[in-house]
Amino acid sequence: MAEKREFFYRRLHSLLGVVPVGVFLIVHLTINHFAAYGEERFNNAVHFMESLPFLIVMQLLIIYLPIIFHAVLGVYIALTAKNNVSRYGFLRNWLFKLQRISGIITLIFLVWHVWETRIASAIGNTEINFDMMEDVFSNPFMVWFYIIGLISTTFHFANGLWSFLVSWGIIVSPRSQQITTYATIVVFIALSYLGIRSILAFTMGA
Repeated sequence: MAEKREFFYRRLHSLLGVVPVGVFLIVHLTINHFAAYGEERFNNAVHFMESLPFLIVMQLLIIYLPIIFHAVLGVYIALTAKNNVSRYGFLRNWLFKLQRISGIITLIFLVWHVWETRIASAIGNTEINFDMMEDVFSNPFMVWFYIIGLISTTFHFANGLWSFLVSWGIIVSPRSQQITTYATIVVFIALSYLGIRSILAFTMGA
């Protein structure tokens, strides 16, 4: 019974990492990427998202609760996981290990990001806009902190997408798993590009 329960939790953990958390990540990076097209475009995109009806309820049910569950179980998995070279090929074995490391880095980055934007903004009753993010990235340390956190997050999602497809039986054959490995690497590169371009836009006052 305990093994069935753990199997269920792990599959749920994998699912939530893609839907809704992964979907939210893509939307979030897309909204941020408007910064590359100027301050007004970014502010308009943020204002649109902030004006959605039942925003707090949606954030709680679609973002925060799934992330908390995924993070808590993810930390447990990271601390108890053991690499299995006989089960995974060399590349996948390294990706398996990096998935656990990136999960911890992503959690630290996410907690800071939420504090620095959402919580600090609510406490100070300030608006989340281009000027706010430009001020954050006026510190070179924060630029690199965000870049590292971003790359860790996009890798964790892209590689986790592969794990989701495997654990849910969507890709079964070794050939399909190999092709999907390369496809998820492309996803990782594309999302990282969106995020880094946004960060650089804030640093250059675009």
